[in-house]
Amino acid sequence: MQPMTSRYTQIGDWIFEVKMVRALRVRNYGEAYTGSANMTINGDSAYIDTQMTREGDNFSRVDFLAFYKFCQMLELKQTCYDKMKNGQRVSKTIDIVDNSASHSHLKVAYSK
Repeated sequence: MQPMTSRYTQIGDWIFEVKMVRALRVRNYGEAYTGSANMTINGDSAYIDTQMTREGDNFSRVDFLAFYKFCQMLELKQTCYDKMKNGQRVSKTIDIVDNSASHSHLKVAYSK
């Protein structure tokens, strides 16, 4: 994966900025996918919304790590998402560690 250099580009008098992303869990674009999610980007934060997977195929830590790496590529500082736990919605906020530093493991701090 190539690092992204910017979240916006200018064409003529228009600035195009990445504000929403649709993510698909699939090996090759165009094939049937097994999961999807939407992300909304505001400033240096992202909100992961509408996480959907096939029945019995949960959104895993490996899946979240892909989103984490994407947030690093966009140079975001944090991401948030909601999940259901014991029938209740729980909000999570994750700080994104600067991707230029070398880390042997992923450390995340959860807040309520």
